[in-house]
Amino acid sequence: MARGSRRQDVWVLGVVGVAVAGMVVVSFVRDHPVWAAAIACLVLALLGGGLLLRYQAIEARRRRFLAANVELAKIDRMSGTQFEHLVAQRMIADGFRQVRERGRSGDGGVDITAVAPGHGRYAIQCKRYSKTVGAPEVRNFLGALANTFAGHTGVLVTSGALTRQARLEALGARQPLILVERDRLADWLLGTVSLLPARPNGVLIEGDEPAG
Repeated sequence: MARGSRRQDVWVLGVVGVAVAGMVVVSFVRDHPVWAAAIACLVLALLGGGLLLRYQAIEARRRRFLAANVELAKIDRMSGTQFEHLVAQRMIADGFRQVRERGRSGDGGVDITAVAPGHGRYAIQCKRYSKTVGAPEVRNFLGALANTFAGHTGVLVTSGALTRQARLEALGARQPLILVERDRLADWLLGTVSLLPARPNGVLIEGDEPAG
């Protein structure tokens, strides 16, 4: 009972304190409107500056992370989860929003989902393979896009390469997949090419067969 009583007393004191502080602020604004406006502008400027600095720090860390992991030799040593995180970070840097890493048991055949402003929803499958990606994997991904992720643009990112049959499956689909295979992966991670069609140069085009 004593502990409950103390908590109630603290709550009451908090409410009273907030009420008193509110009255002081209202009184100050009424008596000194110019000073109140100046203080409000200063607080907003400080908050805005703090948010900007935080955003810049996050972006700087992302750039360092991407730059440190673009070498294919490093990617080959990554786990599947680490590779998915790397791909997700590149997508954020590429202009995607609402980037969500889904890769786990029961993910529905899609590792990452994202939204590209003006270009709709994307579903990404990541294959951190040292071997080739075969036609069955592509067919499973196309099945996910036709059902659970209908309406999403499909992207297949792999550290390996697709077999000829897998590539034919991908390019012959009703909505061809965007393919990022090993020969383009480092360029995409560096930001020299993009998944988004808005950029006039260096775009990875849906259905465009990689060289090699």
